[in-house]
Amino acid sequence: MNKKTVATILNKKLANEKVTMLTCYDYVMAKLVTSEDVDMLLVGDSVGNVKLGYENTLPVTVEDMIYHTKSVKRGNSGALLVTDMPFMSYEISVEAAVRNAGRIVKEGGAEAVKIEGGVDVLEQVNAIVNTKIPVVGHLGLTPQSINQFGGFKVQGKTEYSQKKLIADARALEKAGAFAIVLEAVPEELGKEVTGCLKISTIGIGAGRFCDGQVLVIDDMIGMSTDFMPKFVKKYANVGEIIKTAVKNYVEEVKGGKFPQEENTYK
Repeated sequence: MNKKTVATILNKKLANEKVTMLTCYDYVMAKLVTSEDVDMLLVGDSVGNVKLGYENTLPVTVEDMIYHTKSVKRGNSGALLVTDMPFMSYEISVEAAVRNAGRIVKEGGAEAVKIEGGVDVLEQVNAIVNTKIPVVGHLGLTPQSINQFGGFKVQGKTEYSQKKLIADARALEKAGAFAIVLEAVPEELGKEVTGCLKISTIGIGAGRFCDGQVLVIDDMIGMSTDFMPKFVKKYANVGEIIKTAVKNYVEEVKGGKFPQEENTYK
């Protein structure tokens, strides 16, 4: 598979080709995912919910993101590797944002970072881009703002919030972002934002008209047992397969059926 780069994603917008992105957190899954022609891998701070058992993404640290990025990088066979900047790694100051983005790239091996927010993080986005680190924006439902939103709720339902999101998207593009994730917004808003930008929009619950789509691999293959948002489509039910395998293993060990002769050494 040809190595995907920032230029690959920008050119797909010009060619009217859809961008594929999946979120994963470890070597094994990255190796499986990139055996197919996936454009982008996201090491999301959703690792907090999905892998670490936290209630939300807020406890995730820069060290967590570096650790999981290193793991994913070793299994990645060609996708553009993007890593989330976790809560409080960029909000405090521009200097902290640049330093932490640099650590995620230098120590973790990420090829780009993703930042939540609009006009409030423009200085950080611009400074990170000026250090030659590509940036993906994230608008709509931004999970790090969960306490402010009062839960995981669809965003962009009022005229004011729609205008603000469009302004934020344009500002992020001007600041140097090469793509923007749009999460949990009405389809028409996703379409409008996509149409007014020269950079790619990547939707997760943002409708059919975004330039690309992203899902968490654990959600789409049925590994997660928690609540599933409406935008998730299950392409497999691996969780049930694992539970059945464990059930059969326990029964065979207890019943003396495993191990058998072919599972032992002479």
